[in-house]
This record gives sequence, structure tokens and C-alpha cells, in this order.
Amino acid sequence: MRAVQIREFGGPEVLELVDLPDPVPAAGEVLVEVARAGMNFADTHKRHNVYIQKSAEEQLPLIPGNEISGRVSEDGRRVAAILPGGAGGYAELVAVPEEALVLIPDGVSDDQAAAILIQGLTAWGLLRVSAKLGEGETVVVEGAAGGTGSLCVQLAKRMGARVIALASSDEKRALAVELGADAVADSRAEPEAMTAALLEANGGEPVDVVLQMSGGATFEAQMDALAPFGRMVAFGIASSEPNEVRTSRLLRTSRAVAGFWIPHLLARPDLLAAGISETLGAVASGELEVVIGGVHAMSDVARLQTEMAERRTHGKLLLDPSI
Repeated sequence: MRAVQIREFGGPEVLELVDLPDPVPAAGEVLVEVARAGMNFADTHKRHNVYIQKSAEEQLPLIPGNEISGRVSEDGRRVAAILPGGAGGYAELVAVPEEALVLIPDGVSDDQAAAILIQGLTAWGLLRVSAKLGEGETVVVEGAAGGTGSLCVQLAKRMGARVIALASSDEKRALAVELGADAVADSRAEPEAMTAALLEANGGEPVDVVLQMSGGATFEAQMDALAPFGRMVAFGIASSEPNEVRTSRLLRTSRAVAGFWIPHLLARPDLLAAGISETLGAVASGELEVVIGGVHAMSDVARLQTEMAERRTHGKLLLDPSI
């Protein structure tokens, strides 16, 4: 089979398109013919062997990619999966535990299925579980034109919230408005300007929830725009600048800061089932639009990971192993 493999950690140049033996399913596994492999920012962490927890260090060689859609070779079932161990998806074939398979409903395409699992569950978990967003509240969504952010905008609107979308270009902000955002602001604004822009976008009032993925000075600026009893949920550190929050500051402001990492959601069957049901159901009914940033050949993977890391993409990037 053709696959993208990493034999040493480093920059995009370590991503090699190679021919490998077909995987042999172990007991309890099935062989899936991959139609689409989803690309995620976390894939760049694997390439550098840098991740949130020490236990997530990688063993070489590895095939990146942690979500797929396709068909079970044995019986033709249309399935999607988040792959255990977070690797193996950038390939024509992958052996997947039967328990990890999600049946793709009628009305959901291979593109949508590969694009919705991780980002959809992340968006759902951020809003429903960590932020506990309520009807009538205002939520700030960072990266609102990206795979996760575009779904956060739509899910938050379905929940009856007011959405302020942050994005880095006029084109991306226009996309967020098309998806339902009530107001937009420039995600690259300087800290003081960021705080002012969020307050202005909310009619001069502080906001209830911020979905934060950048870290650094932007984190601090968004905290300054958060209302008493407001919630900041961190789900990324794109700037590579982690923040520290003093308990005295939380006490004085009655604010909360939470983190979100999807493996913890995946470990909760009750939450996982509810999230999959709501997100896939909304896609199948046409209530939730999955923004696809493009379907590409595996030979393009180095360029795509570079553009993704530099925030030059929008929507969900997918690989088609057949081209």
C-alpha cells in the first residue's frame, strides 16, 4: 500500500510517500480501505515529537493521521474512525479495532465523515461539556474559519448563543458570517486592540465564553474581555507560549479557566455517543455545514502541513490516498 511515513522527527521534509506491506488486522480488528484521511494541527506535533503530555511521545517509524473515512474491506460497510494511538491514517489501508468504527449515516459523504469526527467532537465538547454554553450567552470563537472553529460557530448558534468570530483575514471573517456569526474581529489584533474589539463586538459588554487556542498575549487580552462568571476554555497553544493564571486573579474576577483535550472525551463512552449522535445527525439533516478546505493527494502532505501551521488554510484539509 501507499502511505506517508515519518522515519525521523523534524520539518515537513521528513514526510515521505512510500510503499509498505498491507496491514494485517489483529483479533478484533478489520481492514478499512481509506477514502479520506483528515489532517489536523496535532499531526504537526507528531512530526516534531512534541505533544501535550509526555506519554504521547511517538515511536518511529510512524504513519501520521488520526481520522479516516472509508469502507470495511470484508463487507463494504461505510465507516469513519478516530484511530487509537492517533496514527495510521495517511495510507490506503489501515487496521482498525471494530469498537472504534462509526457507521456513516445516509446523507453524509466520505468527505464530511472524515472531517467531522475530531473537529466536530472537539467543537461539541468545548461548547456542551467544558464551557456549558447557555442560551443567550455570548461566545468568542478563535480560528472561526478553521475546521473546528467553523463548527463551533454553527453549533453555538444552534444552542441559541451570540457568536463573535475571530479570524485573520477578510475572506475568513466573511466565511464566519456566512456560517452564522453575529460579529467578527481580527484575530491578529494587538492585545489592547483585541480586548477593545471584543467589547465593541458585544455592544460594550464583556463576553461569557472564550474558546481559546492561541495562548500568549492574546490569551491575556481575551481574559480581560471576560465577564464575571465567564469561562475561558483553552484547547490549543498555537503560539507555543503557554500562560499561567493566578488564583487571586480568578477570585477577584469570578472567572473560570478550563482546558480541553479530546482524548479525555474519547475515554467517556457516554459523552462520545452523545457527541457523535448530535454532530453526525446535524450533518445528515443539513443543519450543520462541514467546511472542506480541499481534497489533496498524499504527495502534497508536506506543503499542506506547512500551510496549516502558518494559518494559511481554511476549513478541513483531506487526503485522498487514491491520487
